[in-house]
Amino acid sequence: MRLVTYRKGSSRPRVGAQVGEAVLDLAALAADLARERGAVRHGRGGVPKSLLELIQGGVEALALAREAFGHGEAILKRDGVNAVVERKLGVPAAKGRLEAPIPRPARNVFCLGRNYKEHAAERGAAAPEHPVYFTKAPETVVAPGARVIHHAATKELDYEVELAVVIGAAAKDIPREQALAHVFGYTVVNDVTARDLQKRHGQWFKGKSLDTCCPLGPVLVTADEIPDPQTLAITLRVNGETRQSSHTSRMIFPVDECIAVLSQGFTLLPGDVIATGTPEGVGAATGKLLKVGDKMEAEVEKIGVLANKVVAP
Repeated sequence: MRLVTYRKGSSRPRVGAQVGEAVLDLAALAADLARERGAVRHGRGGVPKSLLELIQGGVEALALAREAFGHGEAILKRDGVNAVVERKLGVPAAKGRLEAPIPRPARNVFCLGRNYKEHAAERGAAAPEHPVYFTKAPETVVAPGARVIHHAATKELDYEVELAVVIGAAAKDIPREQALAHVFGYTVVNDVTARDLQKRHGQWFKGKSLDTCCPLGPVLVTADEIPDPQTLAITLRVNGETRQSSHTSRMIFPVDECIAVLSQGFTLLPGDVIATGTPEGVGAATGKLLKVGDKMEAEVEKIGVLANKVVAP
């Protein structure tokens, strides 16, 4: 499933799934299915009110979401998008405003630094012997299409496209061979970075955690649709010009190893987001740093394009 958090107009956020030209409302579909079966079920039909809560609900919540999704797919196939809209079971994709899949992570976004050899080299560093972890504050997360502020605090704003992993099951000390079983799904993150602040303060947290500097989305693809996360093309464009172009097979530490090492002595929780590092081509290496008015398009194969514009404070 291609899960989303979306709004229609000024309505509250809803948990949905993208199918072609439609966004299905999973709660409405679950309730509709229950009514068809004669079950006494009202309101959301049992579907959690947020995607984070759905993830935290484990296999039972995911099974309910899949059942609702299947009901919606059947209606779409039989009657088309108009029927879904008329029955208030979803909206045309063009009318659903996407939020970040997890608009406010429960804790910091975990990130990998220098996880592509070519990126480490362009930044004048050797490839690390062990995964390098840092974090971004959860308040940095913004939606697809949201504005990224070029804060006055920085003169060197940069982009970094990354594959992001969302954890689905709590655990620590995860064996590497079991790590992917703990993944709920995958999305795209743009690790926007204030390079001058990163250098000035030594530790990366400040330069990575300015407001609006973590676009996330556009969808959360469940892990069953991406059985091997090391098979994905990864690119970033600025104003249509390709700045980064690589492949997740070139990670120094693959996704399963990133998860396993991070979990050593540390409990990962459902809904945790892990950004797995960026490839070469960042502005700090090429001299093409971000300017006000720039449009960024971060893309990962099988997930989609995360587009955001840089604006003045």
